[in-house]
Order: sequence, then structure tokens, then C-alpha cells
Amino acid sequence: MSDAGPELLLKGIEEEVYTGKRDGEVVGMSHEIAADLQGFVTEPDCRNAEVALPPIQCYLELGHTLLCYRRQLREYLSNRGDYTLLPGGSLALGDSSVFVLSNPNNPYYQQIKSMYGANVVTASTHINIGITDPEELIRALRVLRAEAALFLALSASSPFLDGQVTDFHSVRWHRFPKTPSDVPFFRDHAHYIEWVEAQLAAGSMHNIRHLWVSARPNGIGAPREIQRLELRICDRVDDLPRLLAIIALMEARVHQVLEDHDLDPLLTCGRDDAQLKQWAEENEDACARSSLDADVTRWNDGLTVTARDWLHEILESTKTAAAKKGFAEWLAPIEDILREGNSAQAWLRQVENGASVEEVYAAAVCETEENESKLSF
Repeated sequence: MSDAGPELLLKGIEEEVYTGKRDGEVVGMSHEIAADLQGFVTEPDCRNAEVALPPIQCYLELGHTLLCYRRQLREYLSNRGDYTLLPGGSLALGDSSVFVLSNPNNPYYQQIKSMYGANVVTASTHINIGITDPEELIRALRVLRAEAALFLALSASSPFLDGQVTDFHSVRWHRFPKTPSDVPFFRDHAHYIEWVEAQLAAGSMHNIRHLWVSARPNGIGAPREIQRLELRICDRVDDLPRLLAIIALMEARVHQVLEDHDLDPLLTCGRDDAQLKQWAEENEDACARSSLDADVTRWNDGLTVTARDWLHEILESTKTAAAKKGFAEWLAPIEDILREGNSAQAWLRQVENGASVEEVYAAAVCETEENESKLSF
């Protein structure tokens, strides 16, 4: 595979992952990982570690870099004992009734624990796409937020919690506290600045990063300086080729938005803020429950379709944009997900065929490790 590098946008990935034993038991050690390995940071609860990749254009380099971080962490865990990375986005065999602080002396971590408990103890993949023009970034945000549920449908990997089958394909996103509770579809950059500063003054956001919504603007100088669009809704995607395909779909959609100024759910499609928020929230709830099989509302025509069918349409529409920029081949695994299902659906099929949650999850731990060992970028 090859990339037309200069045509590509910068992509940054923040990946969270649980650590534990090969039988699926969660063992928290992110505070030790962050102290020993460069690039890794702690989360408030020590059961999941996070790594943030530097911005990268080329998909081969992106895949190689992420694979290197994963293998570095696996080697570190193996040297500590019979530990490995655990797949999925929820505490599948963990205990969501407790909160294991990674740093009891951190007041912000204490605050997160007291406000949200283990609902925030999740593993996800945050995808950042670089956009230099803040007004174009806000417009792309409107489209991606209106379609964020579809990316959750592709990535859903959290059907289990505390050793039990839940009623959700992404119990992670179902439980995760969306904060603040009412986030508008921003009209422009000035609206975003005004709104964020009002939330900070009112205390509904404790800092600039305390905006927990499916997609948001981001940047070192946010809210006044923003350089990237962050999609936060995805469960952790353990299959690296599939993850790169999801990233490619997001980038291709952003290219479409940048090239077509009529692609805007708020300013050119006759939808008001209240309607867009309602549809986005309903679609996210539906995809958290049923992922690709969910009935969702398309923002462009108000029709109800399945998430799978809407994704087919978007995939076909983005292939031209991706081909022009030289990365269409990276989209190929999306077809596999739409045909075969996501991780949550695969695991639930095994349970329906008689396997226990413990058996399914332990097998997924081994399968993920084996598949990753065969990859090369």
C-alpha cells in the first residue's frame, strides 16, 4: 500500500487500553506504565493506560507507529509477569463498582471519581484530524458529529460488563457521562469560544478538556486556537487494519466537507440546532444498543435507515475523495465490518452459540495478541 503523502491530512491517535491477565482479569498498572514508558500517560483509574501518537500523515507510518507502541507495551507487560493487553471498550471481566485511582494525590482525578465513578473507566480510540482553518474545522465538526453514531457502529466492542452480557453492543458509550449535557452544533468558531468560556465560568466544565461529547474541536490553545477535529465516540478497535480503515473513512469524509461547502447540516440543509442534537443523541443511543443493525435518522433527508445502510452510502460517496488523495485502498476493511459485523457482534454470536462470557473474552485476548503478532507495516 502507498500514500500520496502531501495530499493527506495530519492524523493523531489517542488509544486507551486495559491491562491484565490472559484469562481476561483486569489488573491496573497505568501509573507504572506511564512512569516507565515514554509516550504513555495515566487515566484517573489505573486499569487502563493511554498512549497519544504524534500527528502523522502517511497511513503506513501511522500503522507502524501504533503497532510499535502496542508491541512495546505488550513486551513491558510480559516482563512484569503473565500480563497482556485486554481487548474491547468496557470492563468485560472487571468490577465496575469500584474506582482504582492511579494517583490519589491528583485532585482532578479525585473529582472525576466522585462525580462519575467507574462510568468513565473505558477504553476507546480518539481520532484527531488536522484542519488549519477554524471555520472549516467547525463546519466539518457539524457533519462528523451528526454522523458520529456510525463510527460507533463500526467500532462497537463492549457488549460485556462485569462478566455479564449487557443489552448493548457498546455499553461503554451508553454509560459514559456526556458532559455538559447540552452541547450545541456550533454556528462558527466565535460561537464555540463564547460557549466554552461560559461553561468554564459557570463550572459545568472544569477545564478545556472537560467537553465529553462524540466529537469536538481541539488544539493546544483551545478554545481560541483550534487545529484538529477530534472524534471521541469510538470504542477501542483492536484490529489495526480495521482501525486504519475507520480513520481513513473519517479523513475521506473531512475531505468531502472541505471540498463541498453545501455539505453542512446546519447552514445549508434546513436543520436547526435542536433537531440536529435530537437526531444525533437518538442515533448514538441506538448504535450503542444495536450498532450496525440500529435504525438511525439521516440528517440530510430525515429518513430512517439502518446504520449499516447509511454507512454503505457514505463509504461509496467517499471513495472518490479518498482515491483523489491516494488512500482509497485503506478503506477496504470497512466492507468487511459491514459484511461480518464488529467485535461486539462477533462475541455475542459466540455467546448465543453456547460459550460463556469468560470463554469468549479469554479467547479474544489470545486471538488479538496472535493477530497483532502477524502484522507488519
